[in-house]
Amino acid sequence: MQDQKAAIAVVGAGSWGTALAMVLADNSHEVRLWSHNEVQVKEINDCHTNKKYLPEIVLPDLIVGYASLHEALDGVDTVILAVPTKAIREVLGKIRGVISSPITIAHVSKGIEPDTLLRISEMIKEEMPKELLQDVVVLSGPSHAEEVSLRHPTTVTVSSENMAAAEKIQDLFINHNFRVYTNSDVIGVEIGGALKNIIALAAGITDGLGYGDNAKAALMTRGLAEIARLGTKMGANPLTFSGLTGIGDLIVTCTSVHSRNWRAGNLLGKGKTLDEVLDNMGMVVEGVRTTKAAYQLAKEYNVNMPITAALYDVLFNGKNAKDAVDVLMARGKTHEMEDLVNVLDERNI
Repeated sequence: MQDQKAAIAVVGAGSWGTALAMVLADNSHEVRLWSHNEVQVKEINDCHTNKKYLPEIVLPDLIVGYASLHEALDGVDTVILAVPTKAIREVLGKIRGVISSPITIAHVSKGIEPDTLLRISEMIKEEMPKELLQDVVVLSGPSHAEEVSLRHPTTVTVSSENMAAAEKIQDLFINHNFRVYTNSDVIGVEIGGALKNIIALAAGITDGLGYGDNAKAALMTRGLAEIARLGTKMGANPLTFSGLTGIGDLIVTCTSVHSRNWRAGNLLGKGKTLDEVLDNMGMVVEGVRTTKAAYQLAKEYNVNMPITAALYDVLFNGKNAKDAVDVLMARGKTHEMEDLVNVLDERNI
């Protein structure tokens, strides 16, 4: 861990942003936690709580809430961007309007933008002028905010095209509860983190249908194969998907009641409509938008992704969940590793 303490802005005071703010505060950094909700900011500062997102958790005194983005970013050179994918561009526009010197942005969201098919790091580069953006880092891995806020052991990965920037973020966060690894494969880290939400939605559906552990194990295994096929075709290192942001994130998101994507899928499996599920959740379910984006990416890169296609039909074409599973099980026979081997052959790996 680095000895020098810093002022760091965490933009986004949801469960994940708040939990990461706690890790930084535990490392004695001055943490400025920004929210657009003034009532939430007042609660953070007056009560040291954020009960909507992390009930029963007391926040460290080093976390100070800000409703003014200009004040939160004043004199700060490192920003932790912790907002949903759909809000990334809007928030970056606000950041762009209040800073005058270059910043490093470490994003902690997991998604892909539909239609543009851009990863979040690519969205950041598109929205931020070069003279205001020093580096982009992604932090990802199997990490439920609820458990991080309780200081349970957690491991994540940071990645950047500039490994010195990744190591800087590693130093800011790493402690005896929160272990941080580095990985130079930005594409793989972002694709693994985003697409596992699709498989978590599908895992929730199979649980909602009452299909048990065999079905979930099959879904997770074949889901990882889909993620690896697409990610490798996009230029990722296939080994990344055997790590924290691949199999690690997939396990935790598909098997935990903390996972909002699993919970959303579970409700779908029990017969709720997508609109009913989203109303019930009260928080962003990243897997819904990511399913649309991954469906488009599969066509763009000509990659076979049957689980993603089946989930797309359930979410956007009104297909019955049980019928979608039946279609998956009735597919023609194939070799387990055939598609990935073909992709690797194309890349001469």
